[in-house]
Amino acid sequence: MEGPVESIVRAVHAGARTAREVVDGYLETALARNPDLNAFTELDPDGALRQADRVDAGSRAGSLAGVPIALKDLIDHAGHTTTAGSAFYRKEAAVSAPVVDRLKAAGAIIMGRTGLHEFAYGFSSENPWFGAVRNPWDRNQSPGGSSGGSAAAVAARMAPAAIGTDTGGSVRTPAALCGIVGLKVTHGRIPLTGVFPLAGSMDTVGPLATTSGDCRILYRAMKGFDRSDPWSKPADTAPERLGSLEGLRTAVPVAWLDQVPTSAATRRSFETFCDRLRDLRITVEPVEEPYLAPEPILVRLAATEGAAVHRRWFGDPTKPYGTDVQERLELAMRITTDEYTEALRWRARVVQAAREILSGYDLILTPTVGHSRKRIGVDDIRIGEAPVFYRDVLAGYTALVNVLGCPAISLPLRDEGIPPPAAQLVAPWGREELLLDVGEALERAGLAVSIPPPT
Repeated sequence: MEGPVESIVRAVHAGARTAREVVDGYLETALARNPDLNAFTELDPDGALRQADRVDAGSRAGSLAGVPIALKDLIDHAGHTTTAGSAFYRKEAAVSAPVVDRLKAAGAIIMGRTGLHEFAYGFSSENPWFGAVRNPWDRNQSPGGSSGGSAAAVAARMAPAAIGTDTGGSVRTPAALCGIVGLKVTHGRIPLTGVFPLAGSMDTVGPLATTSGDCRILYRAMKGFDRSDPWSKPADTAPERLGSLEGLRTAVPVAWLDQVPTSAATRRSFETFCDRLRDLRITVEPVEEPYLAPEPILVRLAATEGAAVHRRWFGDPTKPYGTDVQERLELAMRITTDEYTEALRWRARVVQAAREILSGYDLILTPTVGHSRKRIGVDDIRIGEAPVFYRDVLAGYTALVNVLGCPAISLPLRDEGIPPPAAQLVAPWGREELLLDVGEALERAGLAVSIPPPT
């Protein structure tokens, strides 16, 4: 299934379209739709067209030749201001982050910067300083976060692809709520230099697109060791590519699913998806592993690291924070060394449990979110008869993966829903290509598909 990124590259390589023509078309759509959706904090028509002209004047041979990219406003781009969705943080970037340099070296064109949850510390993208990003499926609903603007831009077809960051689900959650594909990479696989941190030991950069094949092209352009990033890891030997879905072994962790607040509609769609996988002769088995489940202690990890980032500003009346981030940071500042050490021990036990499961299975399978609709301005999501705080619903399946450090992909499913439901596949460390192979195979089989929302 060819996505728009692949289609653009093919046309530009063949000379059937110019990069300028491609960029013009997406800019026209973005300029028309962004006032309604608030996905972009900055659109750069002049800069994007200059980049396009350079691509047209060159060899056009890059893997992303002529492809417009929406960039999360957390990532440095030379000549542009990084705000991190904040009231006060303003970094006039003199140099670009390595991920931006790598994208541009492949022929990609940065068309604008996208909105996010303040300092990427949340899951709604309801930003008190820039306004709420709105979901193209329903303007009253959140696109998720923290990379909500990136996901909304792709879902609304304002950009063929976007870059986000993921510390607890910030690529996968908005991908799920906007009906697109989002890839969370192995920690250290893509450089973090020039990316404003939330929690360095869990932060990742990743692509959002409408197909797994498009995510693969972006992932390959961005991945690789970078000495300037202390978290960066040397690439492993290229793993074997997937030959067939038949015989793939998939584990469904019972304790994990039992502990995340999940709506009846999400459970039905997930069970239907599992049955469809079995029809393709994929093994889908429940596994009992009590340690592979989210626990309240999880929040101490990112919170402690986030406190270290923000302590220099926190409490300064000239450096205001929005209410929800203010409250989260107040709690974070009070975490003790003993509490953080206890969380590290718990993390080690969870990683151990995941290694044991992934030694016998190729993948772990869960829903991506407990429910795919969160109303803007409302902090609870109703699960059955009970209102549940939205972060517990939207991050319950994703945040544990960042604790593990392994890769995961969110795929929009062929099913009814606004937006359609989504499934998360988790792979062993370094096996992004396996996830993308499976995603492409499920798209060819018609089980996963990203459809455009109604305009």
